[in-house]
Amino acid sequence: MFLNEYNTIEYSKEILASPVNYVKKIKEILSYPGIKGILLGIGVQGHFSSGPPNLVYMRSALDILGSTGLPIWLTEVDVQKGPNQAQYLESILREGYSHPAVQGIIIFAGPEVAGFSATTLTDKDFKNTPSGNVVDKLIAEWKTRTLKVIADGKGFAEASLFKGDYNLIVEHPVTNLLTRLRLKVKEDKFQETIVLRVTD
Repeated sequence: MFLNEYNTIEYSKEILASPVNYVKKIKEILSYPGIKGILLGIGVQGHFSSGPPNLVYMRSALDILGSTGLPIWLTEVDVQKGPNQAQYLESILREGYSHPAVQGIIIFAGPEVAGFSATTLTDKDFKNTPSGNVVDKLIAEWKTRTLKVIADGKGFAEASLFKGDYNLIVEHPVTNLLTRLRLKVKEDKFQETIVLRVTD
């Protein structure tokens, strides 16, 4: 269950949905009798204006919310139309993606013909807008790719992986023997560090 609010990360003058009040509400929910063990998450919508985003405030808001230990999702990210919309969208998405407590980002955007009036990813002919180009660029940049990791002198190798299923191929450097492994990263973290030790 997500408590989902707006103006928490995008508007520093917000009173009711401020990060501090948000955390108070989370603690209140968690104090209800019979709620022990509930799966709870934090949703922040992220409807930004057409002006420059206050990334310092956004980061501090995410820090405050992250202090709960609950997963945070940016649930409706959009930026009002303006001359720097795509640039501001990229800054906001990068800020959210880089925060360790943020586990997911949903963009509240789509094609203009579907009625989206703030952030549109395509025009009426379904050609990418500048914001659509930003989203495509970031998806390509953040996508998991084939990764080659070489073990150190003691046989240890380390890599950061996102949740998901992985096919690993471990090759012995002297004998060239291959071992194939399937690995499922399913920790309650957006990114997990996996350490393997290769032995004879």
